[in-house]
Amino acid sequence: MAEEKTNAEVAETTEATQQTAVETPQQDPQEFLENFNWEKYEQGIERVDDSKLKEFEKLVAENFVDTADAEVVEGKVVYITDREAIIDINAKSEGVISLNEFRYNPGLKVGDKVEVLIDIREDKSGQLVLSHRKARTIMAWDRVNAAHDKEEIVSGFVKCRTKGGMIVDVFGIEAFLPGSQIDVKPIRDYDQYVNKTMEFKVVKINHEFKNVVVSHKALIEADIEEQKKEIISQLEKGQVLEGVVKNITSYGVFIDLGGVDGLVHITDLSWSRINHPNEVVELDQKLNVVILDFDENKSRIQLGLKQLEKHPWEALSDEIKIGDKVKGKVVVIADYGAFIEVVEGVEGLIHVSEMSWSTHLRSAQDFVKVGDEVEAIVLTLDREDRKMSLGIKQLTPDPWTDITTKYPVGSKHKGIVRNFTNFGVFVELEEGIDGLIYISDLSWTKKIKHPSEFTNVGDTLEVEVLELDVDGRKLSLGHKQTTENPWDKYETEFALGTVHKATISDVVDKGATIEFNEDITAFIPQRHLEKEDGKKLGKGDEAEFKIIEFNKDFKRVVASHTAIFREEEQRNVKAAVKRQTASTEEAKTTLGDANDALQALKEKMEAADSKKKK
Repeated sequence: MAEEKTNAEVAETTEATQQTAVETPQQDPQEFLENFNWEKYEQGIERVDDSKLKEFEKLVAENFVDTADAEVVEGKVVYITDREAIIDINAKSEGVISLNEFRYNPGLKVGDKVEVLIDIREDKSGQLVLSHRKARTIMAWDRVNAAHDKEEIVSGFVKCRTKGGMIVDVFGIEAFLPGSQIDVKPIRDYDQYVNKTMEFKVVKINHEFKNVVVSHKALIEADIEEQKKEIISQLEKGQVLEGVVKNITSYGVFIDLGGVDGLVHITDLSWSRINHPNEVVELDQKLNVVILDFDENKSRIQLGLKQLEKHPWEALSDEIKIGDKVKGKVVVIADYGAFIEVVEGVEGLIHVSEMSWSTHLRSAQDFVKVGDEVEAIVLTLDREDRKMSLGIKQLTPDPWTDITTKYPVGSKHKGIVRNFTNFGVFVELEEGIDGLIYISDLSWTKKIKHPSEFTNVGDTLEVEVLELDVDGRKLSLGHKQTTENPWDKYETEFALGTVHKATISDVVDKGATIEFNEDITAFIPQRHLEKEDGKKLGKGDEAEFKIIEFNKDFKRVVASHTAIFREEEQRNVKAAVKRQTASTEEAKTTLGDANDALQALKEKMEAADSKKKK
C-alpha cells in the first residue's frame, strides 16, 4: 500500500508539473507516463531503458519541488496583500509568508525573487506555509561572513534601541550597532533611526558567541576621508570657511568643516569676556570661521570667530579721554582690582587702591561684585596697547584736602579699629582717613604686649589727634589721652612715706608683690618683708606697708613693711625723702638762678642802650 501511495503521489505531481515542463524533442513526459506500465515495472516484468529513466529524472529535477525537504529554495512574489506575500516556488500550490518577515525590506514588490524555506507543507486549510525568516537565517551566516571578508556594504533594518546602541536586522541576524558607530557626529536622539533601513559595514564577527557588530559611521568616514584630504590640501591661514558646531566644551567649540574638525578656543569666540561658549553658539549652528593656525600635518586646526569682526578698541570713540566719567559693568574681580567693560570688548581696570581714599587696602570684593553697573573716571588710556585704568574714589572729594580743619591736633574723635600691627592699631576715622595708635598710647596703666590684648578689629575707640602730617597723609592718634592719667593722682595718694594696708599676692626670689588697686602693683624687696618678730611675711599675709619709692614715669612703686617699726629703715626712708626734696629744690634753685641771671643781663643791656641814646 505504501508503494501504491508513493506511486500515486508521483503520478499526481508529475501531472501537475508537466504543464510547465520544458518539452524535449526526444519524449513527451505526459505520453511517457501514460504509456508506462507501473505494475510490470514494480514486479520486475518490464525493464525501462536507462536513457529514458535519466531523461525522466532530469525533467522532475527541473520542474518539481519536494515540499518535504528542508532546503532553502528561491521563490517569486506573485501577489501581495495587506498582511501577506504570495510566493510561487513551482510547487503544487503557492506559499504564504507574513509581511512582518519583510520589515527589513519595505520596498518588496511583485516579481521580486526571495529565498524561502517550507515551514508547513499543508496547514489546516491545505495551504503551503513558507518562511523567509528561517531561510534568511540559514543563509545569513554565510552572507555575513562573505560581506565581512569582502568588505561589502549590506542593508539592515533598525529594529530597536538597546543599551549603548541599536539592534539591526542583517540577513535575518540581529546585529549590534554601537552608538558611536551610527554617525561621525555625536547622536543625541537615537529614536530617529528606529524602523529605518540603512546601509552598514560588517566590522566584527564573534563566531563563538554568534555576535555581529556593524557600523554606519565607517561608510560615512570613507566618503569624508576623501573630502578631508581635499580640504586639508587647500587650508591657508586667514582663510574663511563655513562650518557646523559639532561639540561644545567648557574650553571651546569644535567646528566640522566638512570632514575636518577645528577648535575655536573660548578666548577666540568673542571680544567680550564669556563664562561658557554656549553663551555665543549652539549645537548644529552654521557659522563662518577664520583659520588662525594649524600644525604641520594640519591635523590640529585653530579657528577664530571674533577675528571676523573689527576689534572693539579700533571702534572706540575718540571722544573718550583721560578724566572723563564712564559707565560699565563689572565682568571680572581679582584681589588686586576689578575689570569693567566700558563698551563691548573694551575693558578697564579699577585697581583696589583706586576704589577708596583709604590707605588701608582691602579686597576688591569689598567694594563691587560681578554684574554691578558702576561709574568711574578714566585715569589712563593707551589705545596702542589697548589698556585703560579707571578710578572710583575720584568721584568723591579727597578727604585730606581739609584735614587740618576737620582733625586738628588735640581734637577728640571716634574711630573703628581696622587692623593690627605688632607696634600699634590702625583706626579709621572716616573713609580715607586712617590713623595709627602706638601700643604705648593705648593705656596709662596696662602693660600691653600686643594690641589684640586691648581691643578687637571692628571695635569703636575714642582717640585724640596727637600729630598730623598733611604731606605724608599720616595721623598719629592716642587712646589713653582721652582720659586723665591716674598716675597724676596716684603720685599724691602714694607719696613717699605714706602707709597703706595690703595683702601679699605673690612671692618671688627677690621679694614679693602687692596690689594696691587695679593699676598699682608694688614690689617689696626680700629684706623689707621681715616682721617685728623676725619672721617674714608670706603669700596671702595682710600687713601695713610704707612707700619707699614712687616713679610715675616708669610706673614703679616700691614698699616696705620693715620700715614701719625699724629706725634704720625709717632713717633710710627719711634720707630718701630728703634727697628727693633736695633734688626738687635744687631744680627750682637752678631755674631761679637762671632767671635771675637773665634778668640781670636784660637790665644791663637796657642800661647800655640808654647811654647810647643820650
